[in-house]
Amino acid sequence: MTVLQASRVALVRRRAADRSRAVALGLVLALVLAFAVAMSLGDYPLTPAQIVQSVLSPMTGLADRGVDFIIWQVRLPRAFLAILSGAAFGLAGITFQTLLRNPLASPDIIGIAHGASAAAVFCIIILGWAGLAVSFGAFAGAVLTAIAIYLLAWRNGVTAFRVVLIGIGMAAMLAAVISYLFTRARLTEVQQAMAWLVGSLNAARPGDSIVLGLAMLVLLPMMIALLRGLDAMELGDDTAKSLGAKVEVTRLGLMLVAVGFAAFATAAVGPVGFVAFVAGPLARRLLNGASRGFLHAALVGALVMLVSDLVAQHALPAIQLPVGVVTGACGAIFLLWLLVASGRSGRVN
Repeated sequence: MTVLQASRVALVRRRAADRSRAVALGLVLALVLAFAVAMSLGDYPLTPAQIVQSVLSPMTGLADRGVDFIIWQVRLPRAFLAILSGAAFGLAGITFQTLLRNPLASPDIIGIAHGASAAAVFCIIILGWAGLAVSFGAFAGAVLTAIAIYLLAWRNGVTAFRVVLIGIGMAAMLAAVISYLFTRARLTEVQQAMAWLVGSLNAARPGDSIVLGLAMLVLLPMMIALLRGLDAMELGDDTAKSLGAKVEVTRLGLMLVAVGFAAFATAAVGPVGFVAFVAGPLARRLLNGASRGFLHAALVGALVMLVSDLVAQHALPAIQLPVGVVTGACGAIFLLWLLVASGRSGRVN
């Protein structure tokens, strides 16, 4: 490589790093702005001064019980849960899309969210469970579905094509199971199950973010360690193996981590549709190839979830929609646009 070529490579890398930092900063600022709006809007609007005073009240001792209740018991738990679950969905989605080299390969497309949903509906209708027990059942359903997909796709290794096809087939089968369970349920059970299936933040409580936050603290270092093996895998499995990379170990590890993100987020807020699907593609379009986009996908997922919840709360007067209604509508539009764009270019970006 000549000196001129080396300088050009260094310039391209520097521009990519600058773009990556700029996009991350822009997403963080947008997230902060959306968070401030979430704290201020509601039936009892709050000024920035009231919000700051309430947030600092544990240190200053200047408390207003009414404002503190609204901030600490209602709006802050809901906003934190939206941010954490959106980030988890975003990381799960971009991990599957990167590993399987397919933007359609997200947990809500390839059956993992359907596994959580089927397990939750089974717990509600057949076992009569409610609350936290349903969340544990949904987590188990997501994990078991992911294991089943991986085992069914195994043929001396796992290929992206088989995983996607088997995942779509698994999603269809689990959707049929949910429909069958509905035929056996009473009206009240169907209403409870449907409320869970849509995905909602309406019942967010102060402690709901703790389990999800602790899970993310465990899963994030594991993901960072495993991402080092992606460089070789991007050259193809055969080339990566010839370079000494442990392809199957890395792929299985990243898939388990992604399933963990999706399962814990689904257990916390329900199978909120399309957040995992749109976070990665949106992040990569903002980056324009500047980086892999895992951090940016987490930020996009958090922003999409928080803004969608704001729309769900305040778009219609006197009505609070489940956040899954908003993400489902917007995600469906994005999916149609992606398919149209891929039809024009001849490939799915």
